[in-house]
Amino acid sequence: MFRDEDETTPPRAREVERLKKRLYRLKYLAHKYKRAEVVQNALLELSHIATQVSSLEEFYLGVHHHLKQLISADNFFIATLDVNSGAISVPFFADEKDAHPSQLYPEQSLSTLLQQGLTGYVFRTGQTLLCDESKVDELVNAEEIVNLGSPCHLWLGVPIKHEDIVTAVLVVQTYDTNVSYGDIEVELMTFICHHITGVMERLKHQEQLEQAIQQRTKELSQAYDKLKQEVYERRRAERLQKSLFEIAELASSGSDNPVFYTQLHNVIRHLIPANNCYIALLNEESTHLTFPFYVSQIENQHPGARPLQDGLTEYMLKHKRPLLLDQNDINNLIAAKEIYAKAPTLNHTQTMHQWIGIPLFIHDEVRGALTIYSFSMTQNYQTKDLELLTFVSQHIGAAIEKKLAAESLRRSYEELEEKVAARTTALAELNKDLEKEIRQRRNMEAKLVHDAKHDALTGLPNRAMFMERLNHAIKHVRRHSLEQFALLFIDLDRFKLINDTMGHLEGDRFLIETATRLRSCIRSNDTLARLGGDEFVILLDTINDMNDARDVAERVIRKISQSYHFGTIEFHSGASIGITISGNKLDTSESMLRNADTAMYQAKANGKGCYVIFDDSASQQKMQDIAFENDFRQALQADELQLNFLPIVDLQTRQTRSLECRLSWEHPQWGSIPQEVLNKLAEQANLQVELDKYAIRLLDKCYHQLLISHGDNLDLHLMLSSQHLKHKHVLRGLKTTLKQTQLPLSQLWLFFNEKALVQETENHISGFELLNKLGVNLGISHYGSGHSPLNSLLFLPLKGLKLDANITKQLQDEQHIKLMSAYQKAASTLELQTFVDGLQSPEQINIFHALGYRFGQGCALASPFALVETQQLVCA
Repeated sequence: MFRDEDETTPPRAREVERLKKRLYRLKYLAHKYKRAEVVQNALLELSHIATQVSSLEEFYLGVHHHLKQLISADNFFIATLDVNSGAISVPFFADEKDAHPSQLYPEQSLSTLLQQGLTGYVFRTGQTLLCDESKVDELVNAEEIVNLGSPCHLWLGVPIKHEDIVTAVLVVQTYDTNVSYGDIEVELMTFICHHITGVMERLKHQEQLEQAIQQRTKELSQAYDKLKQEVYERRRAERLQKSLFEIAELASSGSDNPVFYTQLHNVIRHLIPANNCYIALLNEESTHLTFPFYVSQIENQHPGARPLQDGLTEYMLKHKRPLLLDQNDINNLIAAKEIYAKAPTLNHTQTMHQWIGIPLFIHDEVRGALTIYSFSMTQNYQTKDLELLTFVSQHIGAAIEKKLAAESLRRSYEELEEKVAARTTALAELNKDLEKEIRQRRNMEAKLVHDAKHDALTGLPNRAMFMERLNHAIKHVRRHSLEQFALLFIDLDRFKLINDTMGHLEGDRFLIETATRLRSCIRSNDTLARLGGDEFVILLDTINDMNDARDVAERVIRKISQSYHFGTIEFHSGASIGITISGNKLDTSESMLRNADTAMYQAKANGKGCYVIFDDSASQQKMQDIAFENDFRQALQADELQLNFLPIVDLQTRQTRSLECRLSWEHPQWGSIPQEVLNKLAEQANLQVELDKYAIRLLDKCYHQLLISHGDNLDLHLMLSSQHLKHKHVLRGLKTTLKQTQLPLSQLWLFFNEKALVQETENHISGFELLNKLGVNLGISHYGSGHSPLNSLLFLPLKGLKLDANITKQLQDEQHIKLMSAYQKAASTLELQTFVDGLQSPEQINIFHALGYRFGQGCALASPFALVETQQLVCA
């Protein structure tokens, strides 16, 4: 029996042990499932928050709140990376000890600081980092990071990735030594980061979309304001035209004086506020003033006739010009005894705010005045009101003149009834006056019609009339296919020079003389018009072939090239002409004018003083140039440009001492595009500054690899545009870009073109002084092409000159060699390093070395090379 008991005991012990292990596993699984439930609930809450919040800041706050329920995350922040600029920011930060890094280090770049710390380490490695104080010390000693902020017990940073790129880092840290982070916290944080990356991208895109909507709303608002202003101006012009017709009708209405002047006042009030207004007229002897019309907000008593004295009205009549005066101006005139010195009782201006007086011309003499004034500070007249009233006053004067003539005629008729026989001669004179008035009215109406379709300065048809005739010509040749006509677009050379040097008055005389010359070049059935400025067009009606248009173009060029005489000054101009001929069934007036304008610009590009016949292929080439420029813009935005390095060699030892950085672009259609072409494209697209900053940033990215392959003892040369020196904010941008790089500024050479130095020396002096404070080396490139005076180099903190490559090619005779020797001696005297560009043969190397030049570059010394691409490195 005892033996049987002994045999059953071991199996029972093993069963108990197995049950204990099973119980422990069940407890572990229960704990794991409970934690999974907590994590699931937290993620559901985060998903709920993501659908409710309207900004990233609210989302980060919700993440922090629910993360504290899972792990000890009282000390928590999120760092984000701008993929385009590479800048790191901290949109959310919560720490029980430290303030926000931007407050701890106000004078330093937040992005640069974070790049140097643990956060930057996670961005660079793309791996989760859990470290304690010993791990931090290890990374500091390995020069992987710089220790920032207060020491903590544990630090955990998890990368947030979008399309395999680290876009943010989620960081928790604790100062409590009783708290510990392990694999579970790392796994939990990694899982949370994986789920919130999509939410962050969605909220980020939502914010960008809202910003775009706000920008578009602002643009639409500005367009609406502009449209309102255009509508206002059009309505104002319509009111002015309507008022002129009303004035003309009043002049012929035959109304009595009170009605006539009241209606005249109503017309004025439609154009400008005129609650206080009067019209004063001189009598025939010019000794007294009468007031046929008077209205005032303060005084109801109509002033009677009075002799001429020294009032405001007399002051304006004396000077015969429109006046806009405020209370200060009136007081100054009174103090200077210009007005109311002899008749102070006339002075009722104490309560006036502003006063406008316009002389009325009747019978080509100043015979009266139109005056309006205001008492309220809110009623302000401006110069445009003065100009408008001056223009209207001409028609008012004509209406009053006609009214007075009509009154005079009526009086003559009354007297004629009494003295018919005795006043026959007087009646004839009055009839002549009447005919004169009728002619004046007809001339006035004809002048209005003429002015609407003709240029006021030259009397030629304007754009509206020319386009009307061009439309008729196009319709005519469509009906008569055997006929054709030609269009010549003429632009005058050096017209702006006349205005700038001799003034606009001489410029107007030049245009009038040019119009006379152009008239002599065409037939009576042709149309010559002025489009504006110095642009003229000729419509050659019914020509035989293109030779007719060529003959006229050559005749115009000869006429315009003849000298102009302005007093004692002799001036020479020229004409650039674009020609297009009818024949295309799809031609419109706008397309033909555009084609002629395109040909004219081609003529200016060909050297001016010539003509070019429009060629559709040239237009297509222009479109190709525009497409090429657009490709360049897209390549610049997409970081498709590559960086190459051209060695600069010691001519004696043949060792590389410096590297010149050059950009290139592999175009899918045109192949490799070198730096020179990129500079021209950037100049055409006004992107010189952006191209230079692109090169600096690209060099900054490549610099670490450049150190590995070539060491740290080489200088770096960069050719920059002078656009950086023209404006202070652009220069500040260049300084900021250089400061944010890892490049050694003492080994960096910045070269600027000599031609720009010659044109804008003052900008270079001030700009070089600011750049010199950064510690960079400054130099002049393409030296010898702009022929800058040596004394200009004395005022610049220069350290080097780089000869123009074209000068190197021209090294053919003794004179060129002497000039190169002079350049070297002058540079040596000024303690400037000289660099020879474009060396293509051993003979050139020997000549320059013999002249004392030390450094050179070119295919005879070394060819450009490219660095091998590495991850996230855009240099070839």
